[in-house]
Amino acid sequence: MFHDNLLLIISLLFAVSMLVMLGQKLKISYPIFLVLGGLLISLIPGIPNIQMDPDMILTLFLPPLLYEAAWYTSWWQFWKWKRPIILLAFGLVFFTSTIIAYVSSSMIPGFTLALGFLLGGIISPPDAVAATSVLKGVKIPKRLVTILEGESLINDAASLIVFRVALLTVITGQFSFGKTVGDFFIVGTMGIVVGLVVAHVVYVIHRFFPTTSNIDTALTLMTPYVMFIVAEHFHYSGVMAVVSGGLFLSFRSHELLNYSSRLQTINVWSTVIFILNGLVFILIGLELPVIVNGLDDSSLEKGIYYGVIISLITIFIRFVWVYPIAFIPRFLSKRIRETEPSPGWKGPFIISWAGMRGVVSLAAALSIPLAIDGQAFPQRNLILLVTFIVILITLVVQGLSLPWIIKLIKIEEMDESIPEAEQMANIKLRLMKVSIGHLETHFKEEIAGNELVENLKKRLENSISLTTERLESLECEEMDLEEIRNYNKVHLAIIAAQREELAKIRKEKTFELEVIQKQEVQLDFDESKLSQISH
Repeated sequence: MFHDNLLLIISLLFAVSMLVMLGQKLKISYPIFLVLGGLLISLIPGIPNIQMDPDMILTLFLPPLLYEAAWYTSWWQFWKWKRPIILLAFGLVFFTSTIIAYVSSSMIPGFTLALGFLLGGIISPPDAVAATSVLKGVKIPKRLVTILEGESLINDAASLIVFRVALLTVITGQFSFGKTVGDFFIVGTMGIVVGLVVAHVVYVIHRFFPTTSNIDTALTLMTPYVMFIVAEHFHYSGVMAVVSGGLFLSFRSHELLNYSSRLQTINVWSTVIFILNGLVFILIGLELPVIVNGLDDSSLEKGIYYGVIISLITIFIRFVWVYPIAFIPRFLSKRIRETEPSPGWKGPFIISWAGMRGVVSLAAALSIPLAIDGQAFPQRNLILLVTFIVILITLVVQGLSLPWIIKLIKIEEMDESIPEAEQMANIKLRLMKVSIGHLETHFKEEIAGNELVENLKKRLENSISLTTERLESLECEEMDLEEIRNYNKVHLAIIAAQREELAKIRKEKTFELEVIQKQEVQLDFDESKLSQISH
């Protein structure tokens, strides 16, 4: 039985991979294909029913998803735009949860206010993976990307605390607003403390113990689970623990890992996150038949109706919240008006329309207990169905239309940040100048007496000259973009020729494989840089 289920999961993961490749071919965000894949899986005749223990869902899936999002968050950018991020991540989550709670409890027969807050906590957070993958390849101001990513990181914590409090209320049947608010701050604050304590321990291990690349990678995979489980053991917020600890370690990442550990960790984590995203949507696909069978025909139609209405309300709520928080602080504060560019109407519109729900909402819904004291959890199937519909509508409708809307309204850069290519050239120039200075100060004799060191100095001087020319072209307002594209095209063609020659060298079996692989990695780096500049 276990082998059959394992084979099924592997087969479905392969199918999901095919869908993602199709999405890349069609230039469509892969979370959209995942949710469609989950729906298609549920329609396969004779598909076996697989149910995981709901307690395992959050513990298995959420820690790495949150940790990965925290790891790639820029703390400085996060802090720069902390006001809109916090207003979205906390204010909008509570606002959405409250509206959805009252609407659903008044609209759905037998749906209590506690169940309404449970549903609101599940569907209130937009998904970081969905937003960034949809926006990939579309040019929008860096400010908007930072706000969306920061919101998606913190709102998971806020929404899951709402979910946790609402779940406890449903189970115990008791609700006290004052106690709930107090518990929220205690649970959240102590979760942050636990996350930072664990992060400091992990920092010491990475920094001062003789780790290897494999050990470093394994530690990064274990860390979010340790943070989450320790916090939950003391009944604090595991989510806040993972987010706070992840942000701390991300800020210190340059001190933790050497180049080989960093490269290996990046590749492993990208694969792990891809698999976890696929598995969650596979699970909902496998559970959808069970959910539907738990409803009669009229309830299914009503469930779809409720899901559509709640989806539209959720989309509308985001617009109602985003525009006031974009302009009211500017109206009240002269400092904000002087230091921050006006958002206009386009930026808030994109942020409002980019509220796609995704894997976190799905994982939270799947984690609802099957029963309470031997009795089936009230309205569990309906909550799962509504959640899936909200994800389906927001991902497909908003996800597919967002790139088109961005191109249609032609949003321009709202801040004065230096273009990425120019920043890279400036950094490279400074590093090479420091290298030349260090050589001339500390290695004068080696430069004079060692031909290899002398050649190194010459290569650095040539690189400085080339980088200076490139920087001047980037800073020139009348630079010929076509020339730069042609240069990149020629350079990429040269790299392709080098790869062909490297393949011939490999067949000759004259050189060691390890040496060839190192040269291959260098070509990978060169091609990656050129590809980033080209796009």
